[in-house]
Amino acid sequence: MLSLAEMAIDPKFIRAEELGIRLEIVRGLPIWEAAPVWKHQRAIDRIRATIARGGASSCSCVHVSDIYVQFPDGSLKRPDISLFCREPDEQEDAVTLVPEAVIEVVSKGYEAKDLELGPSFYLSQGVKDVVVFDPTSLLVLHARRDGTIREVSPRKLDLECGCSCEV
Repeated sequence: MLSLAEMAIDPKFIRAEELGIRLEIVRGLPIWEAAPVWKHQRAIDRIRATIARGGASSCSCVHVSDIYVQFPDGSLKRPDISLFCREPDEQEDAVTLVPEAVIEVVSKGYEAKDLELGPSFYLSQGVKDVVVFDPTSLLVLHARRDGTIREVSPRKLDLECGCSCEV
């Protein structure tokens, strides 16, 4: 598996970004994805605008889009939205703080990556809430350690950390 430092000096990874290709490394397997389209980005922005802190929650509900997160097993992923209860310490490298919640917006042609592979991976790494939204079908998949619920958008979700969002 490549470390982030090795990725930074490997011309293939630099070239991938220049070509508009996103790279993730999950359990040592490189996963390539085309850069998101306008519809995808609009969905992310709309969801981020609804993220709010619950009344008694001590979580700050810090959310950020499309950053590298290095998970405990060494995998590097770029969730569409990562939600943290505090600001991550890292600002120049991949964030190593595990997000409280991850929200993925399905891109056409990458349904299996987001709907089948993503939720179990994130949950295995300690993410408490995994939300996957398909803007084409309006499916909202909300996975937690205790099970998965399938709903239809629009839907308000209360997350374990005390934050909420509308998908």
